[in-house]
Amino acid sequence: MQVELACRPAQAIAVVQLQPGESLVAEAGALVAMSTAISLETSTGGGILKGLKRMFGGETFFRNTFRATDRAGEVRLAPALCGDMLHLDVSPGEDWLVQSGAFVASGSEVELDTKLDGFRGFFSGAGIFVLKAHGRGPLVLGAFGAIVPVDVDGTFIVDTGHLVAWSPDLQFRVTKASEQGWIASFLSGEGLIAEFSGKGRLWFQTRNPTDYGSLIGSMLPPRAS
Repeated sequence: MQVELACRPAQAIAVVQLQPGESLVAEAGALVAMSTAISLETSTGGGILKGLKRMFGGETFFRNTFRATDRAGEVRLAPALCGDMLHLDVSPGEDWLVQSGAFVASGSEVELDTKLDGFRGFFSGAGIFVLKAHGRGPLVLGAFGAIVPVDVDGTFIVDTGHLVAWSPDLQFRVTKASEQGWIASFLSGEGLIAEFSGKGRLWFQTRNPTDYGSLIGSMLPPRAS
């Protein structure tokens, strides 16, 4: 399986070449185009409970599996929002943690576990859903805006709305942005931050989709009743 990212960084698209017998799992709605050699199957990807768990984490309930059967074929995928894409390789001992909304596609041998980090602080707003990618194969992520890599050696802070992915070598905690308390944090417009520590690599996106949605929504006329 070969993955190429084109049209970067503003309108990125993933071009995936599948050999006979290979398959790719993608978020519902990510398909842009595919060759006639590819078959498409839609499922919950592990049952209703697993689908519901993904929904709570910001992913789609259904997932699509693209498979090359008797001949090679091509699949082209893109995220819903304008921006860059990131291709990571998952292998035994080389896992990745991903902000759940960033997932676009992965090889069929890549396992994705949804979990809530910072659960004790969830009801105060201090928990975020993340995916742990493990197994073997390609992992394709999408972002809103450009993707910026950072090599962390010590401590580094990222707004939770800008997170894309990071290595499991990094420890992190989700907390308020302002030392003056929760109210001051939200009044500042920053809200929650993820404080990373250790040595490893992370990627963040230059735009926050939640903030963008709120801004655009405030400009739209009210719906007619």
